[in-house]
Amino acid sequence: MTPQDEQQPFLYLVVCAAGVAADVGELIAAAQKRRWRVGVIATPPAMNGFFDVAAVEAQTGRPIRSAWRRPGDPRPFPDPDAVVVAPATFNTVNKWAAGVADTLALGTLCEAAGLGVPVGVLPCVNETLARHPAYRDSLIRLSAMGVRFAPADDRAAGEGFGWERALDLLD
Repeated sequence: MTPQDEQQPFLYLVVCAAGVAADVGELIAAAQKRRWRVGVIATPPAMNGFFDVAAVEAQTGRPIRSAWRRPGDPRPFPDPDAVVVAPATFNTVNKWAAGVADTLALGTLCEAAGLGVPVGVLPCVNETLARHPAYRDSLIRLSAMGVRFAPADDRAAGEGFGWERALDLLD
């Protein structure tokens, strides 16, 4: 890595367990095209076959993080300049809003509020769960914290997941 590369902003990408996660490389490629360095933090369930771990590690040039580091271990990523959660599941959004930090991914998201960096979210929640009162309350709470949410995706219209919308939220 050149000194110029180190001056590029660093993006934390939190990946949750949803079927669309298989295409998360599209978001990584779009972020890199916009000159972001990317570090992926995955929920433990997402690591169980929801995306190609080896391909993502090759694409970012960094290991994927999903577990806490041990005391004394070096920090594998620099501090983030922004955070994206994509795809963001019902479970992750609700636990995050409640302040639950029982995984590295959730702990990272809970800390993001104190970092003062932009946070963008691409929800991947079906219509039935999206109507749940807890989910609606979580969106309100997180929005009040400055978290930016993309509108529901339009996969039914053949648009795909619209990964780049996450990066647009950071502007």
